[in-house]
Amino acid sequence: MKRFHVHVSVADLPASIRYYTALFDAEPTIVRDDYAKWALEDPRVNFAISNRTGKLGIDHLGIQVETDAELAEMQTRLANADLPMQSQAATNCCYATSNKHWSVDPQGVPWESFHTLGSAPTYGESRDRSAEAACCAPIQLNTAPKQPAETIRCAPESGCC
Repeated sequence: MKRFHVHVSVADLPASIRYYTALFDAEPTIVRDDYAKWALEDPRVNFAISNRTGKLGIDHLGIQVETDAELAEMQTRLANADLPMQSQAATNCCYATSNKHWSVDPQGVPWESFHTLGSAPTYGESRDRSAEAACCAPIQLNTAPKQPAETIRCAPESGCC
């Protein structure tokens, strides 16, 4: 079974941990000085926050799989869609060792498909140095949209958000 993954970059980690703990009515499953993660069953989501980048907000989205076969299926889907893709094997990212495939949607949002192999003592440092693998971010992928997407404006009071 797959689990939806969301990683948000935050300015104030302790305040964000308090907020998301209240929102999810659950304590984080992992807390570090620069990172926290909730592995929730309802909704089934791997939700992570960190304060390691200067960019605030959605860092990337993803699909966490439970087996190598599911990861291979995700890779095939991305390849069949003719999307830019980067693969990483046994990479250390977000205090876990994972096999993963990165892609970027037409709006420039990075998507990560990954199978977690185990925990890791550090936030990053890829084991795949030959491919210049990045931690928690795709490299060498065109992250800018090819054509501007239509802008949709939505005010909260309109009910569309």
